[in-house]
Formats: sequence, C-alpha cells, structure tokens
Amino acid sequence: MSVTLIVNRALRQEAEIEPDPVHTGPVTKETQVIAIYGKGGSGKSFALSNLSYMMAQQGKRVLLIGCDPKSDTTSLLFGGKSCPTIIETSAKKKLAGEEVRIEDVCFTRDGVFAMELGGPEVGRGCGGRGIIHGFELLEKLGFHDWGFDYVLLDFLGDVVCGGFGLPIARDMCQKVIVVGSNDLQSLYVANNVCSAVEYFRKLGGNVGVAGMLINKDDGTGEAQAFAETVGIPVLAAIPADEDIRRKSANYQIIGKPGDRWAPLFEALAINVAEAPPVRPKPLTQDGLLGLFAPDQTGGDFVLRPATQADMRGGVFADKQSLEVIYDSV
Repeated sequence: MSVTLIVNRALRQEAEIEPDPVHTGPVTKETQVIAIYGKGGSGKSFALSNLSYMMAQQGKRVLLIGCDPKSDTTSLLFGGKSCPTIIETSAKKKLAGEEVRIEDVCFTRDGVFAMELGGPEVGRGCGGRGIIHGFELLEKLGFHDWGFDYVLLDFLGDVVCGGFGLPIARDMCQKVIVVGSNDLQSLYVANNVCSAVEYFRKLGGNVGVAGMLINKDDGTGEAQAFAETVGIPVLAAIPADEDIRRKSANYQIIGKPGDRWAPLFEALAINVAEAPPVRPKPLTQDGLLGLFAPDQTGGDFVLRPATQADMRGGVFADKQSLEVIYDSV
C-alpha cells in the first residue's frame, strides 16, 4: 500500500471521529473571554460599550478590546475620543527604540478598561495580520496574568481571514456572541460565524455560541427566526428607537443604572455572563433566504443556465472535436 493511501485513510478515519459534546455547564475558568462578531454597521460596538459599562457598574472587572481596524469600539465609551491603538503605538515605539507600556494603550472610564488593537492604513498591510500582531503584543504585556472577570473582544464579522478568526480557531475564548438585525446581510455574517464555530468544533475546538444580540429590532422577526433555526438563544433585543439612535450618535452611554434603557442592559449583562456555549446548526444559503419573504430577497428567482449561443450573442453550432482517441491495445 502506498504512503499516500495510508495517509488518506488515516485522515478519513480522523475526520470520522465525532468531537466531544460542547460544554453546557457553567464556565469554570476565572476569566470569561467572549468574542463578539457582527457585520460592520450592525451596532456591535455601540452595544458592547454600553454592555461593558453596565457590567462595571455591577461590580465586575471588565476589559473591552476593539479588534476592528476601524478602531471605533471605544469611541462611544470615551465620548467620541479615539485612543492610541496598539498597532500604531507599537510602530512609533519601535522607531524610537522604546518598549510599549500598558499605560500607552489601555484607558479607563468608570471602572471599564478598554483598548484598541487597530490596523494598518488602507493598502499598506493585512488587517488580519494586524490582529495577530496585536495579540502577540498583548501577551508580552501580560494578558494572561491580568485579573478580569470578563474580557470582551469586538470583532468585525465581515472579514473571514485567519486573524479575525483567531479566538475561534485557537480556543482563545470560551464563547462567541453574534450581533445582527432583521436584514439579510447581517444575518449572513452571523451565519458565517456560526459556520466557523462548527467547522473548528469538528477539528476538535471547544468554542461555542452563547447566543445572539438583536440590534435595531423593528419587530419583523427575521433575526429571532434565525436564532431559533440555528439553535441559539436571543440574549437581548435592542429596539430601533429614535432616542437610542440619537444618543448613540452623540456618544452617550445609555447602559447606566437609572437610565431609561438600564433594565435592557442589566438583563443583557446577566444573560451574557450566564449563557452556556452551544453548538450551532448553520443554515445553507437557501435556508437563510427562506427566513425572508421571497419578494424581499428575490428568493423565488430560478437560475437559468447560460448557453454558448448566449455567450456569443448569436447562433452557435457544435464543432467536431479534434481530440485524437487511440484504440485500446
């Protein structure tokens, strides 16, 4: 038997081994590391800023890390002010022959610790590689020795390259939360993240999906239907409300005790902390389209194959092949 056949057989046997069931009990690790994914513009950073603020007011030690090259995760937390990112600070310090210190990149507000990984300028590097470099630097700064109850990682879900999938691929977090609205594109991203979780589960990974946060909920129900179909709970539904939109645009925190929206974020904080990671059942493209009425998505369209005549803009006649066929001997 050839070496290739032996290797292929071994790979097939390994692939047939069912991974261990996803952990459904309480998370026992002292620090819960939670990666939050969502489509750009889904309101993920807005939700996380308010969630982290409420957690801190509930007496939890919270570290919020922005892992989006746009570096907008902490802007609402800090009243619209942008903080120096780890990537840009590292570059400047390196040129000056200096080491990055924690006080150069981590800032606080009312008990919340926050920092931005950042990313390269447009056309000057890979965003995913920037994420990897940022985490490497965090480890040098002592990330694994820090004493937090929760570390929230804000990831852009549109990008699927290795750097952005790092927490799932390397078991750097215990669970994932997806953010979406009642629109096809944000649910497409949420479904992709669920697919990534399931893919790495089959490879022996341990990360599960804790649930979905519905943002800008207009009550049409598609996001709720998505969560039910893939088998994950809805942790909270933030309504599409003008008061929320206006305050968010003005960089105001609404997840404060005593605020009109405080009960929503208090419940969200509890659900995020207690929700166990589960194994999702990602949808096919047709399954995703099926959550919406056909007239909204074009889901009733039937594919018509193109012909050679179509490609040439006229009549096409098959030509006899010039391939030489030898008689078997």
